[in-house]
Amino acid sequence: MNIFKTRQQRVLRYRQPVEVTKIDVPDNLYSKCDACESVLHTEEVVNNQFVCPRCGHHFRMRARDRVQMFTDADSFREFNRYIRTENPLDFPNYLEKVDALTESTGLAEAVITGYAKLRGRDCVIAVMDSYFLMGSMGSVVGEKITRAIERATKDHLPLIIFSASGGARMQEGLFSLMQMAKTSAALARHSEAGLLYVSILTDPTTGGVTASFASLGDIIVAEPNALIGFAGPRVIEQTIMQKLPEGFQRAEFLLEKGFVDYIAERKNLRDVVARLIKYHVKE
Repeated sequence: MNIFKTRQQRVLRYRQPVEVTKIDVPDNLYSKCDACESVLHTEEVVNNQFVCPRCGHHFRMRARDRVQMFTDADSFREFNRYIRTENPLDFPNYLEKVDALTESTGLAEAVITGYAKLRGRDCVIAVMDSYFLMGSMGSVVGEKITRAIERATKDHLPLIIFSASGGARMQEGLFSLMQMAKTSAALARHSEAGLLYVSILTDPTTGGVTASFASLGDIIVAEPNALIGFAGPRVIEQTIMQKLPEGFQRAEFLLEKGFVDYIAERKNLRDVVARLIKYHVKE
């Protein structure tokens, strides 16, 4: 038996197709950090409250995840859940886009509101979701936030609003801009009643939301490195024709300038707000 094979025989041997068993890899098994670019196991990120375990970067969160993380277990009671937007300006494909986002996110709009408990204390909470049309504020978002403020005023409860928004919703034009005045007026009545409003700014908080209820908190808390501002930095640079300072419109810069009262890491945020309510709200 000839144990020596020709070169052609050896090459043909390695050219034979090899059967490979396909492994089904679940979607979203891994995530990439926007800040340090580390490849992370998604479960690890979720278990760390959506914060990068390598560099501490705070990922954007969905509203229901934030409610579950922030409030006492099983204490959240949502109200005004099914208010749906209309298309007052007949903007092309607007309602189709809203319906698609409702299907993908499980939300009827870019904010959820309800009663909740925080360390055993009752409060009203509103949480915006940047995954729904970038958290833009249309007439329904403004209406739901206004109703939440009014319930907090009526029931003499502290109010907590998590802002996450790209600003006013262009598809609704002036109807969207009207929400700035409406929410601000409701907050004035809440303040006149001697009640506490804690505004929590997350990444990003911009546009008409920043220019209205997000900036009207009795105490304003921000998450680390959150983008906070009205117009974007590129627009401002092009308008004033000057280079902006490093970190302009980030939470740390705004804390230094007095716009933000405190920066709290997500792991500490629940305790920070609970203490604020304890110190400022009578039993």
